[in-house]
Order: sequence, then structure tokens, then C-alpha cells
Amino acid sequence: MSERLRRFAEVLVGYSAGVKPGDLVVIEGTTNVEPLLNELYGAVLRADGRPATRVYPELTELLLSEGTDAQAAWLSPAELEDVERADVWIVIEAPSNTKALTMIDPERQALVQRSRKELRERYLERALHGELRWVLTGYPTSAAAQDAEMSLAEYEDFLYAAALLDDGDPVARWRAFSEELKRAAEFMNGKEELRIVAEDTDLTLTFGGRTWLAADGHENFPDGEVFTAPHETGVEGTIRFTYPAVFRGRQVDDVRLRFREGEVVEATAARAQDFLEEMIAVDEGARRVGELAFGLNEAVTLFTHNILFDEKIGGTVHLALGSAYPECGGENRSALHWDMICDLRSGSEVYADGELVYRDGRFLSL
Repeated sequence: MSERLRRFAEVLVGYSAGVKPGDLVVIEGTTNVEPLLNELYGAVLRADGRPATRVYPELTELLLSEGTDAQAAWLSPAELEDVERADVWIVIEAPSNTKALTMIDPERQALVQRSRKELRERYLERALHGELRWVLTGYPTSAAAQDAEMSLAEYEDFLYAAALLDDGDPVARWRAFSEELKRAAEFMNGKEELRIVAEDTDLTLTFGGRTWLAADGHENFPDGEVFTAPHETGVEGTIRFTYPAVFRGRQVDDVRLRFREGEVVEATAARAQDFLEEMIAVDEGARRVGELAFGLNEAVTLFTHNILFDEKIGGTVHLALGSAYPECGGENRSALHWDMICDLRSGSEVYADGELVYRDGRFLSL
């Protein structure tokens, strides 16, 4: 385990974040990820960076259940300063209870999302201009393993396999995978329109002039997708998401969306309909698509209820309602960015500019 964590930290610091001498590196996580925090701190020191740890107990449930609206919406000056001054931000997500917010009023959770909109936009703005490099990763906990219906040991093996860490030279593997992802992005950059056809799904999206990018382990880790920002008014039709849509500790089952001129005009769910409706009403941009992406990491084969892994499942497509990534050319702005996943590995077809380019989870010409 210690050797795996050391390798994990070295790849995060050296490959994903690319820490350079003198970089201010904020390392953020909860108290239950201390072993990885220790390894990251040491890896940053060896890279001659300046590590600053932000280690927190898990208090969000307490804040939202007992705090006032003003307290829930308050942003710490320290967090604001970190966003302005950090060169690198490494975030480890690993809650000890993934269901802690299940009983929290959806309106309270929407309030928190709105309050953090400005912070998120500044974060993305600095990243767009090359002023901030960030990477989000996970850590094996019993709660995450239970969500994935695995033992902790099985979940650890799953995580490290998905991150291509069980190899003598994981950086070499990520560089090779990066080239594969870039070829897929280049192929998509020559297209204007996609039509996705699957069970209960017939969705058309336009994205001409927008950029497809390869997500190759520099912002999420593990990674493995190509993504873009569709035109804000260029989404038409219906989509049914195969897997539960999980967001901020809440699970929404069997989400179905219908779009007209880029906007959600009908949204239904078999479970947690109230939460779905509250989230897409967070602000004006929450009803529009900020991201379209294909998952291409064949080492991720199982749904785990953790979007960091699930959106990378090879043979899937996901949409994010809400905020778009500016580097793709997207203009939609929202406090929300909620990824939802549709499995295309059986009985699906995707057409680009009228030509069949993808069937049953694979591009036909790559």
C-alpha cells in the first residue's frame, strides 16, 4: 500500500500537476486521507515546490443542518486567497460517508451551489489563462468501496488499475494513452453535429467552432475522456441516463431529459425528483448543457457511484448540465456542473454529420 501511494503521489505531482520549483501547491483533503496527503507533501518537496495543506474534518452536514442561510453561503477568505494565489491545486475527494447529505433540504444545497459560482468561475478563469494548474483525485475509503459494492481491498485494486499505476512506468503509460485520446479529439474536431441514438435516447447536439479536448490525467486522475461544449441553443431531443445521477451525496435514479433549443423543457426521475428539479433551477444556465464527452478509459468497466471514475467508463457518453469549460469555447455559465452518464456499449449508434462513426461503445475508425 505504501509503495502504491508513493507512486500515486509521484504521478500526481510530476505528471498531472507538473509541479515546478517555487510553485505554491495547495493540497486539499479530509482528515481520512492522511496517508496520501503525507506522500503528496513529500513529492512536492522533492519537486522543490512550496506545499500548503488544507485538511478539513467533514462538517458540511453540520453546516447545512444547523447553520443559517448566511452561514451556508459564506466563503472563507482563505479559500478565496488560495484561488487567487495558488499555482497548483491538488484536491483529494474521499468522504467517509457518501450519504451524509441525503436528508438535507435540496433548497439548502442549491443555496451552497449558487454561493460558490463566483469562486468556481475565477478558478476556471485562472486555469484558462495558464495561471492555475489543478487536479482532482480520489482515495480508497470504506464508504466508496461500499458504494461500488466491493471490499476495500477490491476497491483499492480497482482505483490503482483505473489510474494505470500497477505498471513499472505509469507516466509512460499515461503519455501513450494521452496520444490515443488526442487522436480521438482531433477526429471530433472536424465535425459539426452529433446524433446519439440508444434505448430511450435520440439526441442531436451541434458544436461547430467549439474545441474537443483530450482529458489525459492533468485535471482529473484517473482520467480518460474527450470532451467539448455544445452550442448553448444547439441541443434537441431526448436522453435517458443509464446510471443513477449522483451529485453532492444525493442519488437521482432513471433521469430522463427532453431538450428544445438547448434548454431542458422536461426532466423526470424515478427517485429524488425534487432534488433534480431544485438543481436545474439553481440559475438560468443550469438547464443547458455545458459539456458533452465520451468515456474512453477501458480500465474503468464498472459503475461505482463516483463520478470521477464513472464518467471515464470506456463505451459511455456523458452530459453535464450547467457550467461549460471556457477552453472548449463554451459560453454557458452556471453554479451547477452535474455530469450524467449514458452507457452506449450495447444497442447504440452515434452519427457525426450524418455518418455513422461510433457503435456499441467504440469509434469505428480509431
